[in-house]
Amino acid sequence: MRIGLGINYAGGFKEVAAGVADLERAGLDIVFVPEAYSYDAVSALGYLAASTERVELASGILQLYTRTPTLTAMTAASGYASSTTIGESRLIASLDHVSKEYRSEGLPVRAVDGVSLDITARSFVALVGRSGCGKSTLLNLAGAMDFPTSGEVRLDGVATSSLNDAGLTRLRREKVGFIFQSFQLLPTLTVVENVELPLLLAGKNDAREAARLRLDWVELGSFAGRLPHQLSGGQMQRVAIARALVHDPKLLLADEPTGNLDTTTGDVILALLRRIADEHKAALLMATHSTEAAALSDFVVRMRDGRIEEIIKN
Repeated sequence: MRIGLGINYAGGFKEVAAGVADLERAGLDIVFVPEAYSYDAVSALGYLAASTERVELASGILQLYTRTPTLTAMTAASGYASSTTIGESRLIASLDHVSKEYRSEGLPVRAVDGVSLDITARSFVALVGRSGCGKSTLLNLAGAMDFPTSGEVRLDGVATSSLNDAGLTRLRREKVGFIFQSFQLLPTLTVVENVELPLLLAGKNDAREAARLRLDWVELGSFAGRLPHQLSGGQMQRVAIARALVHDPKLLLADEPTGNLDTTTGDVILALLRRIADEHKAALLMATHSTEAAALSDFVVRMRDGRIEEIIKN
């Protein structure tokens, strides 16, 4: 089976595949046109393949990296903020003097400015601030979906700058789970097929069984055979959470996970995220405008103009 993906000129994702049959792990081709590094396109296919090359199923051996269990922040302007011990001793994500610049009308725009941030296992960290403050850019950098203009990003001890496209694909596929505001479920796949897709791309055995277990965990086991359009917004987000967790990632990234939901449904999703932080070993990094969402985290990292303004312990 081949799945073709196209990028529209607005930078979003448009599925061009039709009649998706049962996945054949060794026969899956993924094509991005014209840009291979569209954030939306990658996420829509389960955020697992960001290369124009054929998906590689071989697993790489990644370095284990440990450090004192702290979350620290530093900006170019203010130096180190006070460190606070959270989570376990294993460092999951580390950003060291990271900056990210884009070009706008020929002029450089710095979306992230000299940020250093360490996130350990079992920590729930909320990024807050006005639109344009750098929250989503920081998520992209932490999850190896984008590269810093300067500084270094390490994910589970691996420097993202040291990997080629295939290595970055494997790193994201094995170490990172993504939850998006717009759910990013593949409309032609059933609920259980959406959830098992990351495992199939990774060549794992018993993908269907693992997917059903995750669906049971989010209390949607009975919806396994439905298509996404047959679900409510809250149900689609719970499916997306099950998909993000199915491969037991080290880092879970949530970008405005309640942004498209009403208050009651959003509260259900927030309770589920809090449960993930309490029951799983993964670190959870969430960008949000919601004060209710931020209040459920262990730490609130307030951003302004691409820098970390303060860290608040809840």
